[in-house]
Amino acid sequence: MTTAPGGDRSGRDDRSGTEGPPRFREPERTGGYYHLLKAVVYRDLLIWIRYPLNAALGIFMGVFFFALMFYGGTLVAGQAFSDSIEGLIVGYFLWTLSIGAYSGIMNDIQSEASWGTLERHFMTPFGFGPVVFAKSIAIVFRTFMTSSVVLMVMLLITGTTLDLNLVTVLPVATLTIAGALGLGLVMGGLSVLYKRISNVANLLQFAFIGLISAPVFDIPWARFLPLAQGSAMLQRAMRDGVHLWEFEPLTIAVLVGTSVGYLGLGYAIFGLTTRRARRLGVLGDY
Repeated sequence: MTTAPGGDRSGRDDRSGTEGPPRFREPERTGGYYHLLKAVVYRDLLIWIRYPLNAALGIFMGVFFFALMFYGGTLVAGQAFSDSIEGLIVGYFLWTLSIGAYSGIMNDIQSEASWGTLERHFMTPFGFGPVVFAKSIAIVFRTFMTSSVVLMVMLLITGTTLDLNLVTVLPVATLTIAGALGLGLVMGGLSVLYKRISNVANLLQFAFIGLISAPVFDIPWARFLPLAQGSAMLQRAMRDGVHLWEFEPLTIAVLVGTSVGYLGLGYAIFGLTTRRARRLGVLGDY
């Protein structure tokens, strides 16, 4: 068989001008950690907004319980209670933040397990750790939004003014609730492994009250408990107007150390429990 004059035996297709069959090219990865964080935050807010009645009731219940404490305490204790109202507002604000971060990450992990989507996080190109970290940031962001609304309503109800210096309040509050987030990861990991631990998880929420009100200045070792050091610093910042740079370096170091330590410990326990659940084949069970 002969070829036409000017033909090419190399397999070139004169009509397309390409060399032979197309080669397989690995698809380019266009998404980064920023896109992951953006998608997770958007998803978290979208799920929250899609159920407006539940979201509104959550904020209403936060305000309702504070109103019960305020009007009940004023009726019983009178002026003595009013003199300590600033401390109550700051403590309640931190309690709503802590509960939101703690229960938020725990409930999210439990929901992923019940939906059957938890296993997919292990197969993402980013890895399971960055996905959980992005979820934590999304939950903290949403918790700050809801707790800030509750705080504004509390100030309107009581007619109290606080120093809301964001340069001080945001870093201190964020580091403080990092410890609560670590505890939430522990409970989330245990729920993946043991499935139903709601009684223990709910009991731990009441322990937050004692941690937030711990007398760190009278009991030095208490500052190493989760939430305790941050609660004391937030009281001084919002009540007395102390700025972040006015705190002693040791005080800030204890806050950073305890927050990072409890968050890291919580993530480590979460990793151990989920790995054990995978070995036992119960990761996707519910």
